[in-house]
Amino acid sequence: MQDLVIAGAGIAGLTAALSFAQDGASVRIYERSARLDEVGAGLQLSPNVTRILARLDVLDRLIDQAVKPEAVVLRQASTLAEVASVPLGTAAERRWGAPYLVIHRADLQKALVEAALEAPGISLTLDSTVAAADASQGGIRVAIKSKGNSTTDRADLFVAADGVWSNSRAWVRSDASSRFTEKLAWRTTILADSEAGATFAAIGATSAVTAFMHSGFHLIAYPIRAGRAINLAAFTPGKALAKSWNGDADPSLLQTALRGAAPALAEMIDRSGPWQVWPIYTVDASLPWSRRGGIVLIGDAAHASTPFAAQGAAMSIEDAFTLAGAMTEGGLATLPAWESQRRERVRKVVRRGALNQFAWHASGPIALARNLFLKSRSPDALAADLDWLYGWTPPGWDDGRSL
Repeated sequence: MQDLVIAGAGIAGLTAALSFAQDGASVRIYERSARLDEVGAGLQLSPNVTRILARLDVLDRLIDQAVKPEAVVLRQASTLAEVASVPLGTAAERRWGAPYLVIHRADLQKALVEAALEAPGISLTLDSTVAAADASQGGIRVAIKSKGNSTTDRADLFVAADGVWSNSRAWVRSDASSRFTEKLAWRTTILADSEAGATFAAIGATSAVTAFMHSGFHLIAYPIRAGRAINLAAFTPGKALAKSWNGDADPSLLQTALRGAAPALAEMIDRSGPWQVWPIYTVDASLPWSRRGGIVLIGDAAHASTPFAAQGAAMSIEDAFTLAGAMTEGGLATLPAWESQRRERVRKVVRRGALNQFAWHASGPIALARNLFLKSRSPDALAADLDWLYGWTPPGWDDGRSL
C-alpha cells in the first residue's frame, strides 16, 4: 500500500499514519478541527498497546508525562474497603512484556502529532473535512472541503478515523448511526497539591488505578502528568445530551448520583471540579467496517464501545497498526480477514467491559457474592485472567515488526 488518505487526526488516525509511513507509504491526514485542542482527560495504556507505541517510536516521547501505576485496586465506594487488586508496575512489564501506563489524552496526542510531523511521507492538514470518498478501478477519489474551497485527492486506501460520530461511516454501512447508552461520564482533573488532591491522597490511592464501586455509580481515579494531577471519571445513568466531549455539567446532578459514597470520597468529589460531562455512545461492531475498493473504518468510527474495559484508545491503536501490517502483507485482498480478526477481538473486549460494569454496579446479594469471589482469587490469578488482553501481540509480531 503506497498511498492513502486518513480522515481524522485523533489517536486512531495518527497511529495509522505512523504505522503506514513506517512501511513506506505516503499518507495525507485531513482533520476537520482548525486546531488540535487539549480535549479529553486520562487514558489507560495497557501493555498490548504500549508495545506498539514503542515500535512506532512514540513511547519515549510520552514516558516523562506518564505514570506507571502499581496496581488496579477495586474498592467499595461506601466504605473504601479494598476488595481486590491486580498487580501492575514492574509485575506488569515482567508478565506482559511492556509497561502499563496512565496518561492525559492530550499528552498522548501531542506525542503522536510530533512523531507524525517528523516522519517522512506524512502530511497533516487542519480545518479540512472529507466530504466524500468514492471507490473506482483507479483507486479512491476523496473530496475535501477546506476553508470554503473544494479539492480532490486520490489514494489507494481511504481510512476513516473520525470517531464515534463519524461522517464517513455512511459510505461503508447502511446503518451509520451511533446509539446513546443512557449513561454519562463525568470527568475532571485535580492537582495533586490542591486541597482536593490532599483529600484524595488521604484515601490512599495515589499510586494506583482505583475503581470505587457502588450500585448507582462507579468512579475511576488515577494519577497523570508525572503524578502532578489526578484524573477522576465518574459514570452514572443519565439523559441524552448534546454530542460533545466538553459539555458543562451541573455538579449537583453528580453529587445526587454519588449519594452513598464514603464521607472521605464525598468530600473529595465536593472539592473537585469544575466537572465536564459527556454522553456515552456506542457503534454496532457487527456491521461492516470496510467496503470493496479500499474504504475502511477504524477505532470508534467502526466500533465505539463503553469505556468500562479501559480499552477504547487501545483498540484504536491496535486497529491502526494491524491494518497497516495487513495492507503491507497482502494489499486490499487482506481486508476481509483483517476485519474478521479485529471484530472478534473487539467483541471480547466489549464482553469484558460489560462484565466490569455488572460487577462494579452490583448490589445486595450479588455484590456480596462478587466480593467473596474476588477475595478468593489471588492477585496473580486476577492478572492471569487478563493475559488474553494485555499479553496480546499483533499478527506477525515476531517477523521484524517487534520491539
